[in-house]
Amino acid sequence: MIPGLLVAAPASGTGKTTVMLGLLAALRERGLKVQPFKNGPDYIDPAFHRAASGRESFNLDSWAMPGAMLDGMLAAAEGADLVLAEGSMGLFDGVAAPGATGNGASADLAARMGWPVVLVIDASGQAQTAAAVAQGLARFRPGVTVAGVILNRIASPRHEALIRNGMEEAGLPVLGVLPKRAAIAMPERHLGLVQAEEQPALQALIAEAAQLMREGVDLDALIAAARTTAGLATPAKIIPPGQRIALARDAAFSFVYPHLLHGWRAAGAEVLPFSPLANEAPDSGADTCWLPGGYPELHGATLGQAERFRTGLRAFAETKPVHGECGGYMAMGEAIVDKDGTRHRMAGLLGLVTSFEKRKMHLGYRLAQLSQPIPGQAAGTRLRGHEFHYSTILDQPDAPLAQVTDATGAAVAETGSTRLQTGGGLSTGTFFHLIASA
Repeated sequence: MIPGLLVAAPASGTGKTTVMLGLLAALRERGLKVQPFKNGPDYIDPAFHRAASGRESFNLDSWAMPGAMLDGMLAAAEGADLVLAEGSMGLFDGVAAPGATGNGASADLAARMGWPVVLVIDASGQAQTAAAVAQGLARFRPGVTVAGVILNRIASPRHEALIRNGMEEAGLPVLGVLPKRAAIAMPERHLGLVQAEEQPALQALIAEAAQLMREGVDLDALIAAARTTAGLATPAKIIPPGQRIALARDAAFSFVYPHLLHGWRAAGAEVLPFSPLANEAPDSGADTCWLPGGYPELHGATLGQAERFRTGLRAFAETKPVHGECGGYMAMGEAIVDKDGTRHRMAGLLGLVTSFEKRKMHLGYRLAQLSQPIPGQAAGTRLRGHEFHYSTILDQPDAPLAQVTDATGAAVAETGSTRLQTGGGLSTGTFFHLIASA
């Protein structure tokens, strides 16, 4: 049983990710092997975790993952000294209706795994009230224990003293005090943080965050606070979409949940990466092609001119299955309209035309029942996933792929698409990213 902690906060924007990365790097410098996890459907943070810890980070999702799958994910921590899981949004924030094992809140993981919570409190603009907020979180749900707080964005010694007094009255240990440090703020874009591979100074940023933790956090006290009630379980089996999988992988197509890739390989599948941005075609020896999500709308001109990629993908799709998720689905369509209103030609495996010119957020968990098969999943299978994009559909002439609802059971208009190619290959795509079978 490997002890763990959940790094959480009252809300988004508190500096949680900076603290998480700094702790991973600082503890790694001490010689500890730290296994990172991320609560919820996040594509960006796990790559940052990997860069800071040297270990693959995995998503844990109580809404989408069955209990056996959640528990089995802990097998990734084998050989580690400590588990650090990063929460999402506020500690108790999730959807209104429960899913597979919970509503997606970070607190679900704390309760299920027995991980004490380290609260990152953004103390800017308040003093003793911060203690009232922290105390409320500590008392809100039985089975969720707050080990202590890390005070972020402290303005002065007087500011710190006032908050420390409040925390002492609330009975909550102060594990760390961090000053304002704008230099290590994470850059953002329309879908959240910029991807790890797009950060030219990533290691310098992580090193500065680690120094901040060494200077401001009692690392010995933090390590001593770690606990768990969960042991390493047998990983759940994940059905790969093929034996040899051609996987689009570059700055435009990078949103693949690490647990899926890990599960595919664990099942004996071979993953064959290729780069559409580099005008590469899928390996003709693969038996299926998977186009993940990402930012194709930011690379419309490059993809529009990638003739070798387009021709190779179309030849592959004539006789073999191709599946796209969100950005990959958009790239399988006829065209993408970028933010300037310019139309860029895409692969044309589907009739889909999407536009990023007038942004509209589409966000939330998705439960889908397949009307047609996708690689690795039969027709009729129920899938749990998550959708997050700003593009809108201008044209969708193909047959719907699935009946899709949100977390409340309300029907979702984005049903995905399917088309049988003339040579018998089936092309399918959805706007949601698969997390687990329901």
